[in-house]
Amino acid sequence: MLGENHSLRAEFPEHLSTISDLIASDENFAEQVKKYDSLDKEIRVLELNGAPIGDQAMNQLKLDRTELKDWLFLQLNKA
Repeated sequence: MLGENHSLRAEFPEHLSTISDLIASDENFAEQVKKYDSLDKEIRVLELNGAPIGDQAMNQLKLDRTELKDWLFLQLNKA
């Protein structure tokens, strides 16, 4: 759906405490969460504004978000 919130906390509510713990203790994880949430917000804004960028550019943003989400999920499962 257009404009849907895919923030890390919205995607993995069962891992809220782990997310908070890792943000506090792992600088790299915290930076990647910021990057992920920023990318998600950028995609949402673009979608709500009628995607004023090309399809290839939008698909690349979504692919970047998916790859980052996969990495973050792996880190959550390791913790």
